[in-house]
Amino acid sequence: MNPTRLVRVLRASGRSARGFTLLEVMVVLVIIGLIVGTVGVAVFGQLERANRRQAGVQIKAIEQALDAYRLDNGQYPGTAEGLEALVNRSEGGECYLKGCKVPKDPWDNDYVYISPGQHGEGYDLESYGKDGADGGEEDVESWNL
Repeated sequence: MNPTRLVRVLRASGRSARGFTLLEVMVVLVIIGLIVGTVGVAVFGQLERANRRQAGVQIKAIEQALDAYRLDNGQYPGTAEGLEALVNRSEGGECYLKGCKVPKDPWDNDYVYISPGQHGEGYDLESYGKDGADGGEEDVESWNL
């Protein structure tokens, strides 16, 4: 269709060829903002739950290594020895963790290990979560798994 003819048709129909009004653009932007905000909250909530699940899985793996250590040595490593006792190869020691390395929690902090424990096991093992402080809502604790 010829562009001049299109302009004539638009003028005849009472519409102009100017484009969208400011109000129409703002309504579309608000709708897009609401959609992005809703999806963003859902995605970040899933990420936090995934990090907590990963910390729980890592704690279970460390617990298995601690149990193997106790079978070989008669007791769990003390607090002073810490989780490093599970990967210390000095004096002919065995490596109890995969990769011979103590993992960091999903928030890149060290797991907290205390032996003897105060929660019915021979040790307490936990991650302080995202805030890195004890007592937070996102703490992942071996005695609550």
